[in-house]
Amino acid sequence: MKLFSLLFASLLTTAVTARSAQHVGKKLPTLEARQPQSKVHRRGDFPRRQNSKYDTSATQKYVVNGTSLPYVDFDIGESYAGLMNITDDADDGALYFWFFPSVNPAAEKEVLIWLNGGPGCSSLEGFLQENGPVLWQYGTYKPVQNPWTWVNLTNVVWVEQPIGTGFTQGNVTATSEKDVAAQFMGFFKNFVDTFAMQGYTVYISGESYAGYYVPYLADAFLNANDTTYYNLSSILVYDGVYSYDSIGDNIPTASFVDYWGPLLDLNATFLEQLHNTSEACGYTQYLNDNLVFPPKGPLPTPPYPNDNNDTCNTWNMVYQAASAVNPCFDIYQVATTCPLLWDVLGFPGSFDYVPDGAFIYFNLTDVQTVINAPVQEWYECSPINVFVNRTDNSPPSGLSVLPSVIDRADRVILGHGLLDFILQYNGTLLAVQNMTFGGMQGFQSGPDSFEDAYVPYHEEYQLGTLAGAGVMGQFHTERGLTVATVDLSGHMVPQYAPSAAYRHVEFLLGRIPDLGYRGPFTTMSNTSYGRD
Repeated sequence: MKLFSLLFASLLTTAVTARSAQHVGKKLPTLEARQPQSKVHRRGDFPRRQNSKYDTSATQKYVVNGTSLPYVDFDIGESYAGLMNITDDADDGALYFWFFPSVNPAAEKEVLIWLNGGPGCSSLEGFLQENGPVLWQYGTYKPVQNPWTWVNLTNVVWVEQPIGTGFTQGNVTATSEKDVAAQFMGFFKNFVDTFAMQGYTVYISGESYAGYYVPYLADAFLNANDTTYYNLSSILVYDGVYSYDSIGDNIPTASFVDYWGPLLDLNATFLEQLHNTSEACGYTQYLNDNLVFPPKGPLPTPPYPNDNNDTCNTWNMVYQAASAVNPCFDIYQVATTCPLLWDVLGFPGSFDYVPDGAFIYFNLTDVQTVINAPVQEWYECSPINVFVNRTDNSPPSGLSVLPSVIDRADRVILGHGLLDFILQYNGTLLAVQNMTFGGMQGFQSGPDSFEDAYVPYHEEYQLGTLAGAGVMGQFHTERGLTVATVDLSGHMVPQYAPSAAYRHVEFLLGRIPDLGYRGPFTTMSNTSYGRD
């Protein structure tokens, strides 16, 4: 049976930090149980770029020596990094970026932007542990070449934003997503001028709180009506925030626990309490009434939309109980068990864990010097808030700009890892069913009609970069919107399921017709067809 169908059925039959959760604008409760010989993957034989068009007098100060990155024993290739002002006045601040040109001929006049979430979490996390050319995962000995880097497909720029994040410089002034978008657009115009990328097709991607960032930025690009600088085509968001807080956590929690029951290993007494609470707080009824295809009409405001009732906080209940059973319970990937693994960025999963003698990679002065970053303390997720008064005054994107973006973009992809607890897949479906796009509300077809998402079988030569193949999730497309799940992935899909994410980007770029396509990766010379 298809996994979408199982998830949907589970909610209908319901009887009745830390990597801080700052990734999605959530603070974790205090726990009662705890206080705190290689060949490369075949991607086609792209030659190393000679006499790059990006290597000019205007870009010289941003050049990164590809053979000098500390702890990296291979040439990372051509790249450019540093601070780029958001206006002509340096006092207005600057965003930090790291840009990698692709040698793929299909990438000649396009660029993909990657944004991590938070708010205030660095996109260098995505660079080093998700989709960059250099990969240093939790618990691994050293960085390795990433055969699944999106640079194999297109030109990619990782940007730390808004001001207050990572190496960015300037005073925090943003009060809303419109302010964040204005900062980014100023930066991006300067970036385009510096690298002579006028008229390039733009793709924007990100994860988590980027469910705010990406749609609002896409809306601003489209509203600019300026194809010289803001020629947006499509967007991709993984495990994003699109609606009220409770839509992504408390409301679907009981159905999530029912589906993953044996994995979570929660006792019968607790499960009865959870279902009773879900029913008493109106969550069970809300799911049964509103996660239907097609929707009955505009969804009502959910019970306790901002998680403002402790008695009804089913998410916290499960977090406490699961952490008692599994002290290494990871809200980002619930199949994780002990021991904790050291993370060179400082936050393996849900934990702030840097053992004695370890280091934070982007805090090393030698690293900062090579990548043209200011010499300063760097945090994966900012200790200061990146919004004035700690508040983003913008409504969630699914209740504001995202439907309009779907109508105007070439493709909108919302991906979700099914092992993610901090933001749950049924919450994404609820958000979709409350949006009107293409002249209709929500998906008209339900989970039983969703199709298998296929990842090509492939040869793998590095044990440090193994990735799955075959049917790895499901997808559904209606009126310009694609929702895709990844079966064995947690919150950070390009980290946990890099081959699936790679396939998603091929679709994002228009290189394949849909996510069920059975052909090989577009950058792979040899593969097998039709296996499942």
